[in-house]
Order: sequence, then structure tokens, then C-alpha cells
Amino acid sequence: MDTTITRTPVQRLARYGYVPFMLLGLNGVAVALAAAGAPKYWLLLVLAVAVAASFLVERVIPYEAAWNHDQGDSRRDRIHAAVNETLILVSVAAIPLLAAIVPAPGIWPRSWPFLLQVMAAILIADLGITVVHLASHKIGGLWRFHAVHHSVTRFYGLNGLMKHPLHQTIEMAAGVAPLILIGLPVDVASALALAVAIQLLLQHSNADYRVGPAKYLLALNEGHRFHHLKWAGIGDVNFGLFTLIWDHLFRTFSYDPNRRFASEHLGMAAKPNYPKGYVDQLAYPFTTSGGCDTAPQPRDLAESEPIGRPAG
Repeated sequence: MDTTITRTPVQRLARYGYVPFMLLGLNGVAVALAAAGAPKYWLLLVLAVAVAASFLVERVIPYEAAWNHDQGDSRRDRIHAAVNETLILVSVAAIPLLAAIVPAPGIWPRSWPFLLQVMAAILIADLGITVVHLASHKIGGLWRFHAVHHSVTRFYGLNGLMKHPLHQTIEMAAGVAPLILIGLPVDVASALALAVAIQLLLQHSNADYRVGPAKYLLALNEGHRFHHLKWAGIGDVNFGLFTLIWDHLFRTFSYDPNRRFASEHLGMAAKPNYPKGYVDQLAYPFTTSGGCDTAPQPRDLAESEPIGRPAG
């Protein structure tokens, strides 16, 4: 049994309170601010609190203590995060311009309570992003760019935005474009953008938190680690960003409470020497060797199962 992270009241609070604080607390603040038409910089302050909370909790209840230490990737990941979060914010700022170019049919449910509008936007965006994410594992041209994200060999908050900006743009377009076409309001989009950032922090967190049965519905770190298993075919599961609803429907859901993860189980077996520098990762998908289509056949899951304490 795992008792190492429940020795103090602070650790117990972090273990069971971190996800509600992020999902309900900070997202709730963001929804309230957006509904009130508050200046957008207030949402950036909420994001800063989320990032700080992510790093703090990862040190209070780490899933793998070694993942809290720089592996020559911290600076690169900060650049990825800054660039890709800026792309998300730019996409929100561009909504009025896009709406002027492509007039919406006016079917967005503006009469609904603001919270329900945000939840509807999250579910629709989740479907679009999940479909592109799944396709990125099946179509070689998309995988070249998505492979940047799968080159990580440790799990921590900033990994969520460690993506090639071109792939990030494609994913966000798939999630947001349908919403814009039906008249997504800017304030709802702002709340959605922050929800995406918070979800990515939680999904890739090195915090050994617990959410109970909700792990079968919410796309959080317990399930997402399976998505990053390095062997070909094994990581083709749990594609959802916000929920696992679509994975259950697409039959791509997978979870084993007894499996334990370490750095040697993450990454890409077909590309163990994938470039680590930011500029190199931007350029690599365009090179002749940038494809990762020659991955080995799947290994037996039992062979990839590390011995260690249960995750549940």
C-alpha cells in the first residue's frame, strides 16, 4: 500500500483537494470573471495561480520525485508553454475578427446561464480536439508534428503545452472553429481558453492526486500516463483532453490501477534520440528523418510493466 504521501495533513489535503481547487475553484473564478466582463488580464492572474499551484503540489505529493528535477528540458518546456499559450490567447482575441469575416448563424445558446455555455463549449471543443489527437496517431503527416509532445520522458505540468506550435494550432482549430461558426461569444471563449490551460496542467501533473471513480470520466494524469507509454500501439489510448467520454465511445479507453510508470516507460521507442532543443524540435518534423512511422511492433504489456507500488 502507498503510505508515503499521506503522512501529513498538508499532503492529504493536496492529494484530495488539488483537483477540486483547480477544476472547480480556479475555473469557477475564471467563469465568474468572464461572465462579469472583467479585463482579460485578470484571467492571466488566475492562470499564474494555477501554474504556481501545479509546481507547489508536485513537490508536496510527487508521483515520481525524479520528475521534479530538470533533465535538460526545463528551459525548452518553458518556451513551448509560452509560445503555445500565446497561440491560445491569440485565437481568443481573433474571434471578433473571424466572426466579422464569417458571420455566425446565431444559433449559439446565449440565453443559457453563462456556466452552461462554458460547459457546452468545453464538451464540443473536447470532441474536436480528441478526434484530431486520435488522427495524429494514425496519419503519418500529423504524427510527425505530434511526436514532439511524445518525446517527453518525465511527466510534469508544463508537458501539457510542450507541443509543436503547428500541431497545437491544428488541435485548437479543430476544437474552436466549430464553436466560432455557430457564434461562440468572446467571453465564453476566454473561459474556455483558461480551462484548456488548467486541464493541461492537471493532465500532465507529477502530483500523485486522487479523484476516485471520476478517473474513468475525466481525462486526468492517472489515465493520461497510459497515453505516453513508449511502445508502438500501446499508447494509442485515452486521447481526450477534458473527458474520457469520447474514448469510451471510440473504444480507446484503457486503465490499470496496478501499473506504475517511470521515465524508461515514456517517450518513443522508435526515436530514442529525438531532438531535445526547442529550435531542433520545430525543425525536425520537416526533415527526411523526422517521421516516426517506423515504430517497432507493440511489446507485451507484461514486459513493460514495472514492479512497484499500485497507482490506486
